[in-house]
Amino acid sequence: MRHALKIEYHGGPFSGWQRQKGHPSVQQAVEEALRKLQPDAPGIAAAGRTDAGVHALAQVAHCDLNREWDPFRLAEALNYHLRPQPVAILAAAPVEEDFHARFSATERRYLFRLVCRRAPVTHEKGLVWQVPHALDGAAMREAAQCLVGRHDFTTFRASQCQADSPVRTLDEVTVEETDYPGGREFRFRLRARSFLHNQVRSIVGTLERVGAGAWPPEQVREALEARDRAACGPVAPPQGLYLAGVSYPRDPFGQG
Repeated sequence: MRHALKIEYHGGPFSGWQRQKGHPSVQQAVEEALRKLQPDAPGIAAAGRTDAGVHALAQVAHCDLNREWDPFRLAEALNYHLRPQPVAILAAAPVEEDFHARFSATERRYLFRLVCRRAPVTHEKGLVWQVPHALDGAAMREAAQCLVGRHDFTTFRASQCQADSPVRTLDEVTVEETDYPGGREFRFRLRARSFLHNQVRSIVGTLERVGAGAWPPEQVREALEARDRAACGPVAPPQGLYLAGVSYPRDPFGQG
């Protein structure tokens, strides 16, 4: 029986989602918990392979088990075996055999948190990108608009990206601004069917340069049109990035 899992995790202790020999991964942690329930449980697949240090609020994976589990009991059992690692199963649900966490997904949503303050962040260390200088939110919002839509994002993808095409459609790039103790927080929200490797971090790092006044907003459009990785701004660090959600034609967890 195939089951979907909604997974939250702190990426700090892990080398990323994907299992890697000799390095801790979120996939390995969940698979080992599953094998406490079923020793011959096969490997699992996820909606997105987050990099080292990247977090998830609602990663989705699917697993195949030899019987149908009550969703609540499956989540509880896995959470018991995942302790004390910073990984939690938020929900589990039986799904059709043709459901695939990656290939059935119709949308992925990412959140990036950037905090501006001089004093070191304490409570959320490792959960946000901190810069000591102020940022111009209006300038970043202006610059971000040219990225919405279907474009060749060669400039904003890692050189080792394995995607067949650099063309992607970004449905949303928004920049929200709010108070943060001793400073300001900016939340970047990006939404698309799929993303290129390092695309979100490349975009956020470039927009930060606009906010800091190092780039004029129009330079982001020029960088996009250059289709050249060398035209990209600095890549933002991983600790501010979260896989915030994944959508499917029918929500496997029954939440709309």
